[in-house]
Amino acid sequence: MLYGRSAEISVLDEVITRARDGAGGAVVLRGEAGAGKTALLDAAAARGGAMRVLRLTGVESESDLAFAALHQLLWPVAGSPGALDALPEPQRLAVRAALGLAAGGAGDRFLVAAGVLSLLVEAAAPDGLVCVVDDFQWVDRASADALLFAARRLATERVAMLLAVRGDAPVKGVPLTVEVRGLAEAAADELLASRHGALPVQV
Repeated sequence: MLYGRSAEISVLDEVITRARDGAGGAVVLRGEAGAGKTALLDAAAARGGAMRVLRLTGVESESDLAFAALHQLLWPVAGSPGALDALPEPQRLAVRAALGLAAGGAGDRFLVAAGVLSLLVEAAAPDGLVCVVDDFQWVDRASADALLFAARRLATERVAMLLAVRGDAPVKGVPLTVEVRGLAEAAADELLASRHGALPVQV
């Protein structure tokens, strides 16, 4: 249970519900380290019902490794037999190369981005998809560009993309942002009481 986060959960619920109904979109959770962004992502992912969940967490040590984040996010789909076959051939070849499934470079970045969008749409069948991205500030540039390309094109798809980012790192093209701040005192008191019982006032 989350305390003091009803406003944030309400926004996330709306994005997920709209995606389930075929009007997908993206939302950015922005806040400092430890503010509670990951807890909100966990709660939102669990509220999607039968919707599939794909998830990645940006890794600082991989932030210079092109397509590392996409590999983490898409492997549960792309690694399944035949999953890429539904993509148009140019997109399929580009995505396979980007994910290290075929020889050669990643090729055209547009084709990779278009292929990522197509693969997310395929992964959304039949019940919809919640795409959860934590620590977006550490996602490598190539992956970030492809994800944001997809995020801007979800309006008629059953995909909800939730991106959590630290500080003022840019997330271009996603207008809906939720500011995640520290808990209010009353909510913090409730949280402490739920974990540790009644504490002495001075504590």
